[in-house]
Amino acid sequence: MKVPTLLWSALIGAIASARSMTPMATLSAARLLGRATPGTLALLDRPLFKYGALAMGAGELAGDKMKTAPDRTVPLGLLARVMSAGIAGAALAPRGRERAGALAAVATAVPLAYVTLDARKKAMTRMGQTRSGLIEDALIVAAGIAVVALAVKPERRG
Repeated sequence: MKVPTLLWSALIGAIASARSMTPMATLSAARLLGRATPGTLALLDRPLFKYGALAMGAGELAGDKMKTAPDRTVPLGLLARVMSAGIAGAALAPRGRERAGALAAVATAVPLAYVTLDARKKAMTRMGQTRSGLIEDALIVAAGIAVVALAVKPERRG
């Protein structure tokens, strides 16, 4: 089955809508495991970027449970989603289509941020901030890992 050209980019944008740093963290983990992305992205080969993205992904998961955590739709939250989705969407797009991949990811991430926020607020009223956040984390991280695992391939040696 042939996967539509920008599907992985759009799906990683959906991941960014709920957790802005998860796309970069999952891509960084894939690169550390020797996996190549379809699109070219030099940032993924810089150790500071790879480890920094992993740390930011973990920090976001912890910070989201704090009572003072801002909504994902505040300007800085949306900016983080735009940047993360754009970078990840470009990396998961076919070579030569990185810009289109970035646009597909951002076009998915921004409107879905409002949808995922609404769903999270409803879940919070039923089960509380921490429990709803942990469930959302598990779903989003698992989805991010799945999207990246399906989109990347082993890096060629030689």
